[in-house]
Amino acid sequence: MADPVNNKTSRHSLLPSFLYSSSSSMVASGYASSTPSSRVVIAAPREKVEMYSAGFYAACGVAGMLATGVTHLAVTPIDVVKCNMQIDPIKYKSVTSGFGVLLKEQGIRGLFKGWAPTWIGYSAQGAGKYGLYEFFKKYYTDIAGPEYAVKYKTLIYLAGSASAEVIADVALCPMEAVKVRVQTQPGFARGLTDGLPKIIKSEGALGLYKGLVPLWGRQIPYTMVKFAAFENTIELMYKHVIPTPKEQCSKPLQLGVSFASGYIAGVFCAVVSHPADNLVSFLNNAKGATVGDAVKKLGLLGLFTRGLPLRIFMIGTLTGGQWVLYDACKVLVGLPTTGGPAPPAATELAKA
Repeated sequence: MADPVNNKTSRHSLLPSFLYSSSSSMVASGYASSTPSSRVVIAAPREKVEMYSAGFYAACGVAGMLATGVTHLAVTPIDVVKCNMQIDPIKYKSVTSGFGVLLKEQGIRGLFKGWAPTWIGYSAQGAGKYGLYEFFKKYYTDIAGPEYAVKYKTLIYLAGSASAEVIADVALCPMEAVKVRVQTQPGFARGLTDGLPKIIKSEGALGLYKGLVPLWGRQIPYTMVKFAAFENTIELMYKHVIPTPKEQCSKPLQLGVSFASGYIAGVFCAVVSHPADNLVSFLNNAKGATVGDAVKKLGLLGLFTRGLPLRIFMIGTLTGGQWVLYDACKVLVGLPTTGGPAPPAATELAKA
């Protein structure tokens, strides 16, 4: 069997392309030459999918679709209570009373209202969010070059995730509009099949996108924090919490670190994006409502705090679950888990 280091078609790890070279002597030596055109060289692991190929981005998109769709579907009951607390705080005063009111009036089925648009919408969004994030992260890394890519890595995480989310939300927005109305307007529709045509008939196709700007306001900061916080948290976990280098950790341990880092990132996500989440719920629930109407009814403090504890729990669980499922799917196709400490050679290059 050919040595993967010497094979020009060897698979790359989750590092920018400029960190690789086919020169076996440089790999063996472990350092770059002193010539101006030298590269930092790191051996690539054996993988089933070539890094940064079309297959890689497709695999990341499918992994994101499965991770995001499944986790959002699992927390549908929490989401139903949260949305109703945002829309009608007098009737749904707290988490426990919210569950009680829904169970009493609508039964167990009421807690799963809107499951179909939730699943379809967030599956589509997840495919775009994760697949495009990997693409834009690589794209911006290559533009920055080796020194600045390491020095300003957090800016690359932020820019890559924001770029991906702008596109992903276009797929999510119609399903989000149906979901909110089904969950918060009793009698509006049973679900997706009758709710979607009802909105189109009364407001036109553009009515499905009237919440797009508030959705961007919620999702773009959320996703920027989600990815940047995760990438930095998991790097710190492997540096200061996990005593074993990442490459020597078992896959179950790596997935556990992904979950913990994702949950921590999710807490930050919930706080940053919560005001916009209240706006999205209000605008999609009230026909013809404006942002000013929402602020007037909810109040500035309510905009930031109404339903926040429940959303912190929901988003923390969601984000942790998404990262562990996403990385599990990547592992299944032979890809490494996301993130970790920066390679020593790359760090030294940035300091040079």
